[in-house]
Amino acid sequence: MRNILEKVDHTLLAPDATWEQIKMICDDGIQYGTASVCIPSSFVRQAKAYVGNRLPICTVIGFPNGYSTTAAKVFETEDAVQNGADEIDMVINIGWLRDRRYHDVLSEIKAVKAACHGKLLKVIIETCLLTEEEKIAMCDIVSQSGADYIKTSTGFSTSGATREDVALFAAHVAPHVKIKAAGGIASVQDAKDFIALGADRLGTSRLIKLAKEPME
Repeated sequence: MRNILEKVDHTLLAPDATWEQIKMICDDGIQYGTASVCIPSSFVRQAKAYVGNRLPICTVIGFPNGYSTTAAKVFETEDAVQNGADEIDMVINIGWLRDRRYHDVLSEIKAVKAACHGKLLKVIIETCLLTEEEKIAMCDIVSQSGADYIKTSTGFSTSGATREDVALFAAHVAPHVKIKAAGGIASVQDAKDFIALGADRLGTSRLIKLAKEPME
């Protein structure tokens, strides 16, 4: 279980999340040794002051729809990094992808990566809304972009990560691109399956709850 939790971005992105709830997942992240906590950008400065260097802070950009302008995403990213974010998860412009504006999608990811100033960038492509051809195109675009991860889902659309999508990513991304599965990871077996298929990170809140159960 510890090996699994080391790959978890312990996540709370509900629109009604309070500081007490954010603080709780930070405490859990520290206690259980998660890879990070993934939280709304408005809590990043407060969370970073609270955890210091004990736990990486991840936040989301252009979330959850991805259709804000590139300039807005770049500003969000700069602001988050200045506030102490260690990792950035951005949502692509899905409409641009569907219109085959591949150069624009690539340029936007590169612009956000530059705004990260060396912090980790994960690119959310929202697989549940894409065709297989579009997913493969995004594997190529992310591979070219300088981003660190390709990520399946926001968890706020029609479905989350699937085993098939993670396997597809593993078959098509460049070796330097890591994979994050997010959305719908509800059990230890889910986590084991995604890791076995090639996922290096898991976006979920449920695994910590499962880890706590024997203690309660």
